[in-house]
Amino acid sequence: MGKLEKDKFIAKRDVFAIGGAFRIMDTDDSLLFYCRQKLFKLKEDIRIYDDKEMTREALYIQARNIIDFSAAYDVFDSHTREKVGALRRKGFKSMFRDHWEILDRNNQVLAFIKEDSPWLAFIRRWFLKIIPQGYVIESRSTTTLGTIKQCFNLFIHKFDVDFSLDYQKVLDRRLGIAAVILLLAIEGRQQ
Repeated sequence: MGKLEKDKFIAKRDVFAIGGAFRIMDTDDSLLFYCRQKLFKLKEDIRIYDDKEMTREALYIQARNIIDFSAAYDVFDSHTREKVGALRRKGFKSMFRDHWEILDRNNQVLAFIKEDSPWLAFIRRWFLKIIPQGYVIESRSTTTLGTIKQCFNLFIHKFDVDFSLDYQKVLDRRLGIAAVILLLAIEGRQQ
């Protein structure tokens, strides 16, 4: 089974890395992808590699604008240089409950990423930041395609990711990987 065919994996933010460094691992703890976020970039440009040595680039994510309340991030396949799709953060909605749109290569809405509960989202933002976040990925027809659940740990930002409910492979796994990296990088920065 190829890296992009896996339905379950673990995503972690490296604790001691300067800036942001992220690992995507399979359930056996083998590295699938590695990402190191550059410091002091005005416009996000995130590169995702097949290896920790960062010799084989797999995907890259580029912000469309420097500063944008409803930021959009284009996702490209590094091998073909073709746009895979995009992820767009819904600015106002995300103030109260994280809400993202997953777009296809033609910028049509394919699916949504929503924080699990409006009440828990409110409590997390204003009172208890230690409550783990959870996200549901839904198709436009509200069929659940997957879940992203933060594991409770005071020191490590870690997600368990499960796309096994996406039987028809509606979501391109490259967009799924990019979404998880953005959640760790962008939403993780707010914690």
